[in-house]
Formats: sequence, structure tokens, C-alpha cells
Amino acid sequence: MKTNDRPITDLLRAVDEGKAQLPDFQRSWVWDDDRIKALIASVVHCYPVGAAMFLTYGNENIRFQYRTIEGSASEGKGIVPTELILDGQQRLTSLYSALYAQKPVKTCTRSDRSKTIYRYYYIDIEKSLDPNADDEDIILSVPETKQKTSDFGRSIDLDLSTPEKEYAAKMFPLNSIFDMSKVMLWQNGYQAYYHFDPSASALFFRFTQEIVTKMIGYAMPVISLDKDTPKEAVCRVFENVNTGGVPLTVFELVVASYSADNFRLREDWEARKEKYFSGEILHVLTATDFLTALTLLSTYYKKLKDEKAVVSCKKKDVLNLALSAYQKYADILTKGFVETEKILQEERVFTSRDLPYTTQLIPMAAICSVLLENKLIKVTNIKKKIKQWYWCGVFGELYGGANETRFAYDIVQVIEWVNDDSRLPRTVQDSYFNPTRLLGLQSRQSAAYKGIMALVLKNHCQDFISGREMDFAVYKSEYIDIHHIFPRAHCEANRFPRSKWNSVVNKTPISYSTNREIGGVAPSKYLEKIEKKGQVDHEVLDRYLRSHWIDAVLARSDDFDRFIIARAIRLLDAIQEATGKTITGRDSEEVIAAFGDKLI
Repeated sequence: MKTNDRPITDLLRAVDEGKAQLPDFQRSWVWDDDRIKALIASVVHCYPVGAAMFLTYGNENIRFQYRTIEGSASEGKGIVPTELILDGQQRLTSLYSALYAQKPVKTCTRSDRSKTIYRYYYIDIEKSLDPNADDEDIILSVPETKQKTSDFGRSIDLDLSTPEKEYAAKMFPLNSIFDMSKVMLWQNGYQAYYHFDPSASALFFRFTQEIVTKMIGYAMPVISLDKDTPKEAVCRVFENVNTGGVPLTVFELVVASYSADNFRLREDWEARKEKYFSGEILHVLTATDFLTALTLLSTYYKKLKDEKAVVSCKKKDVLNLALSAYQKYADILTKGFVETEKILQEERVFTSRDLPYTTQLIPMAAICSVLLENKLIKVTNIKKKIKQWYWCGVFGELYGGANETRFAYDIVQVIEWVNDDSRLPRTVQDSYFNPTRLLGLQSRQSAAYKGIMALVLKNHCQDFISGREMDFAVYKSEYIDIHHIFPRAHCEANRFPRSKWNSVVNKTPISYSTNREIGGVAPSKYLEKIEKKGQVDHEVLDRYLRSHWIDAVLARSDDFDRFIIARAIRLLDAIQEATGKTITGRDSEEVIAAFGDKLI
């Protein structure tokens, strides 16, 4: 091992020419716009950004595949690297993309419509020379159109789409800063734009001396590992380094291990994900989730053959997952995840946004895999048990922390329960729902909140106006979302307790168009408005309301307090039915104090 400082220009040139590439087990680039701007600002100020670590390429005993950094000009040219980047990929990719490459930078930031956001980066010449200026004002990013807009694109706040507009705004394009010929070309255009005004020329001269020259001279510490470094040492080093701020996952370490045996785990996962895990729910499944579930499944089967074996899927177990086990169970588990998604959609969990716990997918898929292998998953009573176990986990709120131990209990105990009604799984036993918890469910961040909305959908609830049942097709096409039944404006005007009106008790799935009709008035007024417009008859509308467990009489009389009590009762009944467990304390003093009456 040796250490030395290397100019950033040399490092970025090595990336551009393909001399510095990534071992194939490296994770993908995942930095967002804000982190890229912060990194650029550190270079502008000549602050340290941490060391990078390279492995000299060429050891025949380490058969790592390699790939170019995303966006490199050498991509697809088949160039053999001289070095592999073990640590520093995120920083080097960010710097290369923003300061060296000419294409817009693909960030991991997403738009409201889940589209990847591409950016160009600029430095404000005047503010970069102001010692009191904030970094947020010095480094700017703009969309790939080079225009920043507001009012849904109708107003252009900043336009850098031509060199002349860059000159006018005194915004220098950072992807030219390491190419002095481009710097000089931009300088010539800038001076001509200002008719060679001495003050404008002096400003750019200061910028060149104080910013450009310093950035070109910026050096980054590099630790270089000799090409004869053993594979085990490389994997250990790779596990320990984390100077880029993004934790290395178990998946990357397993990729490293399998890569040495000529198995391209990353490609296998990406193909599997594209083919099977791109649905509304499973697209949130990570590679590490899949490996964790596979380890759980493989250790379960190992336990069936050897009583001394331990069912477990902790990090150390995943790291020790044999390639043979992966190859044996990966397809079986994939089917288990697909079956899991189907069951969840039966329970009206339609999208990942509505999924109470991503973590619960892991044991559920492993359990479904075993039942599929035994051809038991289609048996009604068995599927009913799986659903009961699932809802006990949701309403018991049991999957919010470290869950590997519970996962191990789940797969063993749920399978035992399938074969023996008397062997109740620990998750079912542990599940408990306090009636007053309803008032604590104020946002969709809570698992139980999402669970209750799924139960409302499962009750075949209908849209207030169209009467269409909110199945998957309607849920997607009508932009169904969660809204207040007694509208917020009405509740605030009447000074109803926020703990009640903003709780899940006063919320239900409503289409976008219907919510616009509701507005902010009392239920009696918006229900009358819907009827007068001839959209639905009185009796039919009441039936629609009841499908949401809304007492139509109380809603039409604007009786908020009694409405809250009546709906809370219905929601608790639904939770009891889903979990198969009686909710105790519905007539306790605590409940009466919170709701104003018993919930029976």
C-alpha cells in the first residue's frame, strides 16, 4: 500500500480515458443534486473531500470484472483499466460528471412524477469572489434545458441556454473549468459581450486567479493497493471504507465474493428485478432485501435437514450465503415475492406508497416460497392465515426496527401454524392495538394508518360521485388519495380538536375530482351540492358513504363528535376482523377521555 496526493485533473482524465474504472461489484452512483453542489463547493474552497482508494489492476487471482464510471467518454470502448476504484466512486463520478463531462448530469434526485432529473452546474462569478456569500448562492444547478422556471414552467427565472445569456448572468459553466482552452474561449466571448469593459475584464481575471487556478491545482489523497493484494483483504477493505457517506450494502460485498467465482450477481439481480420486480409494490425491493430473504429461506431448508442448524438472516449470515444456495433458491424465492405482491393487492395494498412495511415483504416472500413449493398457497384457509399474520404485523406495528430475529420466528412458526392450528405464531400473539392509537395516526407515514386505508378499500368503498368501486384500475386512473371527510377548513373554523379531525378516523380514500367538489365546507353542504348537481340520488349517496364506514345521518347533520365515535367503532371492528384478535379496552376510562364515549 502507498499513499500520495494526485491532482484532480489527473484523476478525472484517468476516468475519462478509462484508465480508472470500477470493480463490477461496486454499487451504482447514487448522489443527489444537493450533495453534488456541496462537493463542488468544497473543491472551490479547497476543502478536503476525503481520500480515494485504488487497486492496481492485473492480479490473475482476483477475477473482478470492471466497468467504466457512469458517463465516461471511454464507456463501451473495451478499454482495460490500470486501476480499479475501491473507494471514492461517488465523489469521483460527481466531480467528473459536473466538472469534466459535457453531458447533463444524471442525478438520483427524482421529480414529482418519478422522472430522473438531469442538471448542469454553474458558478456565480461575482459571488464566488465574495467571502460572505453562501455556498447555495455560489454553486447553482439548472435543468438540462439550462432554464430555471416557476409557475409550472410559465415563468423563466434564470436562462443560461446560450453563451450570451451565461455572460449576462455572469454564470460560468463548471464543465469547462478544467479545460483552459474552453476557459479562454468563454473569457473572450464574455469580454466581447461587455465590449471589453475594464471592470468586467478585471472581474474575470480575479475569478481566474482565485477560483479557476486553485481548482485546477486541487489535489486529492489517494491510497493505492498493490495488484497482489489478496481477494479477502480487498473484500474486507471494501466493507470498511465509507468515506463517501453512502453506506456499502451487504449486496455489494456478496457481489464481490461471487464475482471471484465468475458469477455476475449484479447482472442476475438487475435482470430479475426488471422481469419480476417492476410492479407497483415490488419495485421498492432492494437487492439486499432479496439476499436477506434468500438467506432466510435457505437456512430454513437447512434446518429441516439438520436440527442443529439455525434459521437466521442477519448480516453475517447473508455475507456467508454460498453461491450454490443462491443458485438453488433464487428462482423459488422470486416466485414467492410475486405471490406476495398478488396477496397484498388482494388485501387492497395497491402500490409501494401504501405498503405499511417494506421489511415485512422479506418473511412473507420466504413463507410464500415454502408454501408454493408444497403447493399449499392456493388453499383458502392457508392463505387466510397468511393474511391474518400479515395484518397482525401491521396493526401490531411490529416491523419498524431491526427485524431479523422476528423474520426467523415468522418463517418457522407460520409454517408450523399452517400445519397445526394450535401453534399460534409469535407475531400473531404479540400483536396488540390500543383503541386510542386511532387518534395518533395522523399521517400516512404510519404503518397502521396505511393498513386502515387498505381495509377501507377492501370494504369495496365507492366514489361519492361516480359510485365506482375503488379497485386497482380506479385507484390508478382516478388519482385516489386520502382526504378528510369533515374538511380541514371546516374543522379549523369550528375549532374541533386537531387530534380528532386530522386522525385516520376522519379520513378516507377519495378521488381527485370528488375532493375538488367537496372543498372546505361542512359535509351537509358538500353532500347537498353533489345531489343538487344531479350527480347522485340521496339514498344512493348514503350507500356510497356507508361503503367508507361513514354514518350518513351523522355526516348530513354535521355531528362531528358522534361521527368520530361511530367511525372509530367501525374501524376497530375491521381491525379485529383482519387480525383475528379482539381489541380490548374499548370501554376504558382512557378511551372515554379521548373520544368522549365508549367505542362499543
